[in-house]
Amino acid sequence: MGLPNKLKEAREKAGFTQTALSKKAHVARTIVVGIENGTIDVVRTSTLTKLSDALGQKISSIFFIE
Repeated sequence: MGLPNKLKEAREKAGFTQTALSKKAHVARTIVVGIENGTIDVVRTSTLTKLSDALGQKISSIFFIE
């Protein structure tokens, strides 16, 4: 099931590839891929913060959506 999110949508809107976002956020690309495709169920708050900061958005606008 994974973590409900709009990461792929936000990433593409910002013009980032998965690799570029992972580098800007200082997280592994496999984390970005796993969150986007729903194979990762548990993500640290610090990782969510890094990703949302790299995209210039609030955590709540990308993650924890239904």
